[in-house]
Amino acid sequence: MRKHIVAGTALLLSLSACAPGELGQGDIAPPFEGTTFDGTRTSFPELLDDKPAVVVFWATWCSYCKAFMPYLRDIQADYGADRINVVSINAKEDSSAEGASDPAAYVNDLDFPMIAITAGDAIARAYDVEYIPGLMIVGADGVVAWRRGWTDLPAGDEVARLWSIQVRQELDRLLD
Repeated sequence: MRKHIVAGTALLLSLSACAPGELGQGDIAPPFEGTTFDGTRTSFPELLDDKPAVVVFWATWCSYCKAFMPYLRDIQADYGADRINVVSINAKEDSSAEGASDPAAYVNDLDFPMIAITAGDAIARAYDVEYIPGLMIVGADGVVAWRRGWTDLPAGDEVARLWSIQVRQELDRLLD
């Protein structure tokens, strides 16, 4: 019995904890300016437009990102661009990494409504994103409502489905 409690507690902590000092739930998300892949300048928090935003920091070489993006497309379709924003920020891109491709082509191939920002390394630093994907929800008020915790799950459908469930639960809470 004790073994199961310890394992369950460790799993819960690994899925929800932020490192000390890390931008987390209840913190005001830092303002930023960025450029979208089509060359448009955008700024935060103005881009919220009175809607919560799912914010994902990604790179083309990231297998976790590739697994999650179809779920993010479904989230955007289910909630609608009129109720939520999806802000995807390309960061930590390494064209020499295995699996890397052209970020602009990648965003174009995703083919769903989002604010897609290029060259977001400085934004990632401001948001304390050390590992890709950085995934969080920022409320319409500019406050971080949820941030993905650490997980030992391998890249693939299981972890992507878990994050999708967590994102949906938080969006449901914010939109009620």
